[in-house]
This record gives sequence, structure tokens and C-alpha cells, in this order.
Amino acid sequence: MCAVIAEKKEYFGKNHIMIPWHESVRDENVKIKEASIKDRATLIGRAGMIELSCGTGAWRVRDTMNILARVIGVNVTADIGLTSITFSVSDDDQMFTESFTLTGTGVNTEKLMQMENFMDDFVLHDGEYTLGEAHRKLDKIDHAPQHWNNIQAGLASGLACGAFTFLLGGGPTEMAGAFVGAAIGHYVRRKMLGKKLQLVLAICVSVAAACISYEAVYLILRKLFGIGDYHEVGYIGSMLFIIPGFPLITSGLDIAKQDMRSGLERLGHALLIIITGTMTGWLVAYSMQMHPGDFAPLGIDPLPLLFLRLAASFCGVYGFSTMYNSSRQMCVTAGLIGMVTNTLRLELVDLFGLPGAAACFIDAFLSGLIAASVHHKLGYPRIALTVPSIVIMVPGMFMYKGVFYLGTGAFAGGTGWLYKAILMVISMPLGLLFARVLTDRRWRYDN
Repeated sequence: MCAVIAEKKEYFGKNHIMIPWHESVRDENVKIKEASIKDRATLIGRAGMIELSCGTGAWRVRDTMNILARVIGVNVTADIGLTSITFSVSDDDQMFTESFTLTGTGVNTEKLMQMENFMDDFVLHDGEYTLGEAHRKLDKIDHAPQHWNNIQAGLASGLACGAFTFLLGGGPTEMAGAFVGAAIGHYVRRKMLGKKLQLVLAICVSVAAACISYEAVYLILRKLFGIGDYHEVGYIGSMLFIIPGFPLITSGLDIAKQDMRSGLERLGHALLIIITGTMTGWLVAYSMQMHPGDFAPLGIDPLPLLFLRLAASFCGVYGFSTMYNSSRQMCVTAGLIGMVTNTLRLELVDLFGLPGAAACFIDAFLSGLIAASVHHKLGYPRIALTVPSIVIMVPGMFMYKGVFYLGTGAFAGGTGWLYKAILMVISMPLGLLFARVLTDRRWRYDN
């Protein structure tokens, strides 16, 4: 029996085997255009997989693969999902089909930026590289270091959620608790995911850590300063770092472009995170006797409130941008865009009574237009600017309240909050879609 167990252990290991890209190439010194159909296909597939690993949508991945194929003289058709690509490459004589799978999914806008530079350089030199040179360039992109370590990312998450809490109506006490809770929660999540622990487990533990940390801050402040019980409602702000902004928005864009497989898989991934996070928050809150509610009025005059919203919107978008491994320059740029558009959204709701979903559409539309202009001038990927600048208006509080009230049996209240959240979530990719159609000729057509 022991011998059988020992023999079986030889088969245990990683579920996803890493691809030895260089070993798969027959001759690294051959020019790409002169290489075999297999080697050219592998290069195209690898570039597509790097794009996919950045969290971008299927249209962008396919566009990268198509550009490479045209330059090196082949045709490519690809079926793209959330973590996998199945594609065929053909020339006049042969066809080669491959299927690649990622070990997981995430977001990395810096890697996305480097891929754009690689593609521009590849087109500029008409693909006149050897296979070895091309793969070494992709090696460098594939192993690009993180801009933010776990502590920096945790603090940036705290900054974002603290600012988010203020924009939702919270005061200094709620902001302080959200800052500490989100910083600890996101730090825990990064550490767990860095050790390749399961996504659902990381979400549950990090959300629980955020809520408990907020409660600890609240109890300390109540002991020291005698603050009221109503400040406890701000614990929702501590768990907003879990919002899956990128898959939510890219799923809508993929579905709009009829990339149904990718769009539905991304939507499923986003719903998994939302359901897991909100359910965990509800269970922790229920066990600790915490309840969501309205924030106490801050009593700030309209003009000072306008400037505070500008500052909070910038800080919130900057903080969320760091979660996507954006460079400091991209974080600042996205922050400036979000500062203008998100503040405008809040003012439209307050001053003109505009419905939240309509204001979200206007916010996303303007963010898309501004990002297109910045893209043409600075070369930053549009999605690296648009998603962080509008993710701050994802109605995480509405989603959580909906789940909380459904869990306690208040179905009318729960469905009402979820209905508002769904309308706002639908409005965001629609706004970006219309902005992209106006500013990018290729997005106006389905071909």
C-alpha cells in the first residue's frame, strides 16, 4: 500500500504546466517570416496569452494576434475566453492549431503598456526579428516586476476605500476605519494570491479581515472619544477593494462586440467575486451584530463639498489604479480623469436630480472621450485609464446592501438595492462603448 502511495506521488504536482517557450522553438536564429508555421503560430499565441493575462478583453487580444499575423504573413482565427485561447494559424500551404491556458486571471496595465510598445516596434521593423529575439522581448514583458509591493498596495487600497467612503457620505471616523480595514484586507489578499492560494479563499479571508479591522478601529475610537453607534455602518467601505471593476466592465464591452464566450466568462468571474465578497461581509456583519445603514449628514456647504469631492475622487481613482499595477504616471493621469468625471456625476445627481444610472453613463462616456485623447498624446492604453477612472462609481455599497437585506429576509429592500446596482453597472460599459465608437473607427464595425 505504501509503495502504491509513493508511486502515485510522482504524478502529483501543478495542475497547469508552464510552457517552455524557448524549448518549443526549433531554431531561435531563424527569421520569423522564414520560420515554420508551428513556430510562427506559437509566437502569435504567446503574445495573445500575455495580453489575456493583463485582464484585457477579447477584442484587444484578437487585435494583437491579427496584427502579428499580418506582419509575418499568415492568417489567424481565435476563440478567446477568460483564461484560454484556442487558435489556428494558416498560410498558403499549411494550418496549425494550438490551445493555451493561463493558470489564473488578473489585471496588469503596465504589462499591457509594454505590449503596446512591443507591437508598435514589431510593426515598425516589419517583423524583421529572429524567433529568439522576439521571444526574449516577450520574456522581458512576461516577467516585468510589480510597481507596488504588498504594503504599498495595501496602503493605496486604504486610500481608495477611505476616499470612496467619503464620496458615499461617510465622515472622518468612517474614512479612518475604511482606510485601516481596506489596507489590511487588500494586503492579506495580495499575500494569499502571491502564494497561489485559491481565489475564493483569498476573497473570504481578506473581506473578513477588512470588516473585523474596521470594527476594531471603531471600538478603539468609541473607547477613546465616545463616538456614537451610527459610525459602525461605515464597515461597508472597508470591503470595497474587492470590487471586480475590470472583469465587470470588460465583460460588457466583449458582449457588445459579440465576443460572447469571453464576455460571459468574465461576467461569471466578476459575479463569483461579488457574491463571495458580499456573502462573506454579510456573515461577518451578522456574527458581529453590525448592520448597514445611512451615513449621518456631514453638513458641508456645496462649494467646500465640491472641492472635497474633487480631492476624494482623485485619491480614490489613484488608489484603485495601483491595484492594476499601473505606473505612477498612469495612476496620476487616471486620477485626474476620474477627479473631473466622477465629481461631475455626483454634482449632476445632487443639483439636477439625475438618476444614478444616467449619471454613470455620462461619467463613463466622458471618461472614454478624455482617455482617447490622452491615448493619442501619451500612448497610454485606453483601458488602463478608463476602468480605474470609473471603477469608483461601481455600486459596491448597493450590491452589499442588496445581499444583506435578502439574507435577512427583507426581499423588497434587497431587490431594490440590487436593481439600482444592476442599472448602474450596465450604464458604465455602455458609456465607454459609445465613446470608443466615436473615437475609434474600427470599433464601429463588427468585422
